[in-house]
Amino acid sequence: MTINRRDLLGYGAAALGAATFGLPRAAKAADELTIAYNVNLPSWDPTTGPSAVNPTIQGLYQSVFDQIIGQKPDLSFTPGLLTEWGWNDDRTKVTMTVRDGVKWHDGSPFTAEDVVWSLQRAGDEKTGNPIQFVWKNVNNFKIDGNKITGDVVQFDPVYFKWMSFLTGYILPKAYYEKVGAEGFEKAPIGTGPYMVDKFERNAFLRLKANPHYWGTKPAFENVTIKFVTDAASRVAEIESGSSQVTLEIPYEEYDRLIAKDGLAGSIKNVSDIGMIFFNDIEAMLDKNVRQAAVMAVDKELLVKRLLRGYGQPIATLETPEYAAFDPSIKVEHNPEKAKELLAASGYSPKKPVKFTIQTTKGFKPKDYEMIQAIVGMWRKVGIEANIEVYEIAKHYELRAADKLAPAAFYNWGNSIGDPTTSTGFAMYGPSPHSVWDSKDLVDMINPLWGEKDETKRIAGWKAVDKYIAEQAYVLPLIQYAQPIVHSKKVNVVQHVSGALLPALMTPAA
Repeated sequence: MTINRRDLLGYGAAALGAATFGLPRAAKAADELTIAYNVNLPSWDPTTGPSAVNPTIQGLYQSVFDQIIGQKPDLSFTPGLLTEWGWNDDRTKVTMTVRDGVKWHDGSPFTAEDVVWSLQRAGDEKTGNPIQFVWKNVNNFKIDGNKITGDVVQFDPVYFKWMSFLTGYILPKAYYEKVGAEGFEKAPIGTGPYMVDKFERNAFLRLKANPHYWGTKPAFENVTIKFVTDAASRVAEIESGSSQVTLEIPYEEYDRLIAKDGLAGSIKNVSDIGMIFFNDIEAMLDKNVRQAAVMAVDKELLVKRLLRGYGQPIATLETPEYAAFDPSIKVEHNPEKAKELLAASGYSPKKPVKFTIQTTKGFKPKDYEMIQAIVGMWRKVGIEANIEVYEIAKHYELRAADKLAPAAFYNWGNSIGDPTTSTGFAMYGPSPHSVWDSKDLVDMINPLWGEKDETKRIAGWKAVDKYIAEQAYVLPLIQYAQPIVHSKKVNVVQHVSGALLPALMTPAA
């Protein structure tokens, strides 16, 4: 076998990780699984802080904690820690039925009190839940056995959908109050299919199957998840056999690897979208600049050349799977018109408008290369953008503080497919997840938050999407296809949310 320099470096990194942390270079038994993951895990509380709204981390959280309402791989909802849920006729109360017979990882019983405590904690702005503005909409909970009722403070049509999404987890009341936030970080427990066996920050996570699990018992008794943020190193992990599963690698490497003996793959369009935030500062306050920046980008070419045909271009912050997707909304690719718009504001290729664009590198397949290509397209029409690379954790920090650069690449996840959780949170100025703050858009969106007529609500969001496209307040790029490569000894079920779940993996026959 011939090993090139890239392979040699990758193999060296894998061997170093095994030597340093005592990790297996390959699974040693049928009940052991090793995964090379693309992000680190900053925190063990899935309900507070910036990491709680990182879609890529949810696969780690869902391995240890159950979501309140479950979601199947096709994104359809299914009973989880709640077996029933709903509204009364006038939408003034919620009712929930808590699953019986569930135990926490320490063997203590899971109860309705845990649910109420967690929901109240999530709705308290002091606890730092990034989605607090959703959870605060129901309070005055009452418990009767395994039945819970709550009063609606403000109707939110996606309240129950959020229970399958970001921060939609239940924590153990008695245990958390006993050990506190610091103790929970050191020894987290949930009700999920796996328990934390060992955790080395920025290195690896070792899981073991939960013997008390109420659902289907995981096929793999032991799972080691290596945090491998460099894409080339993840390729080396799977090619060397150090890991049996990996994800989010360059598409050309996906095609190459699945052709090799012993390896297979899965690639599907998932609910994630690639986008560029425009911050309402500096050059982005000029509509001509924004429109030119959008018109100059050839999304079809990006998909064809950089992404090898995987994924698809999008014109709004909605994909075909989202409830408010409107195929009639088109965004023109027209470099000549982009030049005219820039000229009207005094810019040209010889006298370009200048700003910074921030991006991750290796977090998603071809993220950095895609931004490089876009910057090249911009240069031709009169935009000079300086690329600044940051880690995904830094993006969350800057976005929450409204300090992103004028342009910033991001991967937006929306596994519940509702327009509030794509266009809504990304573009509503008061949201901590938005950096565009114009009053016109806030006024359009405000009435939609509590709209009880579903047909009217979705139509309203489509109108918002159309207006955003006309004003060029954001640059939607693509719906991602997620590449997963795995050993043929492992069966992998791909989840359309993009979450990589070891509980869905089984040894191949």
